Amino acid sequence: MHIVILCATDRGIQFAQHVFKIGAGHDFTVFSFPETPWEPKYFDDLRQLVDGRGHRFHQARNVAHPKWKAFWSDPVDLLLMVSWRYLVPSSIYRRARLGAYVFHDSLLPKYRGFAPTVWAMINGESETGVTLFEVTDEVDAGDIVDQRAVAIGFTDSIADVVGRVTGTYLQVIEDNWRGLLSGNAQLRPQNHAEATYTCKWTPADAHIDWRKSSKAIYNLVRATSHPYPGAYASVDGRKLTVWSAELPRETRRYVSSVPGRIARIEPGIGATVLTGDGSILLKDVQLENEPKTNAAAILNSPSLTLTRGQL
Repeated sequence: MHIVILCATDRGIQFAQHVFKIGAGHDFTVFSFPETPWEPKYFDDLRQLVDGRGHRFHQARNVAHPKWKAFWSDPVDLLLMVSWRYLVPSSIYRRARLGAYVFHDSLLPKYRGFAPTVWAMINGESETGVTLFEVTDEVDAGDIVDQRAVAIGFTDSIADVVGRVTGTYLQVIEDNWRGLLSGNAQLRPQNHAEATYTCKWTPADAHIDWRKSSKAIYNLVRATSHPYPGAYASVDGRKLTVWSAELPRETRRYVSSVPGRIARIEPGIGATVLTGDGSILLKDVQLENEPKTNAAAILNSPSLTLTRGQL
């Protein structure tokens, strides 16, 4: 049986490794593309994994390009997509004899679109999810094979949630493997009236607006921390990346407040910064071209005011 996987990111590596294991004896072809400059590297590792297992690996963003016409002319039994960012037209996905399926990081029909986990955390959601569904011409609108919720704890970083989501991907594909290969996967339609959508997320969207609420800033910081590029601001004209933060451990009422102004310095703990509705404790930060350090080592004066960062 010939199975084609379109994948990217470290999640794609873990997914391919797991599917090679549960699908031992089948013929696999993997398509991928190089990481963007701000992403953790994965492309070479994925290529080495595929080559090392004796399967075929191709670099492509547009799998419908005429150069791949001969490839798609050969039989394909199953098509799977994980962290794939580019349009796959029906002329391609309908070539898969047993169907084409894609994984998405949400409880569809909620959060259709780009970077659903990042946006869910920015929005303060208490859960996200994993949905395995059938590919259709309309993005993220196909019938659902399986769906499972994934909790987002209030102190979780994006790395914590991504790890749980990836683990759920592996559970879902293993539990549904036989059904997909037999062509007997049970499908249920989405309720399109309940659909919500996200736009593309870029590193420029991680700038901190100190006029927003402390909770909104806290959610932005944890949603864009490693392996993402981090939320950022400016101090004395230099970019400052904020890798971790906490909401105040004690409530202080500020009757004079300048959003972004340093209000309290606690050596070894962090620096408290004023926000639109209170304050937030910054912990791990990093000035451009310098190592990561505790915020109190850099934001060490009540005269400092952080401003909206510029990339």
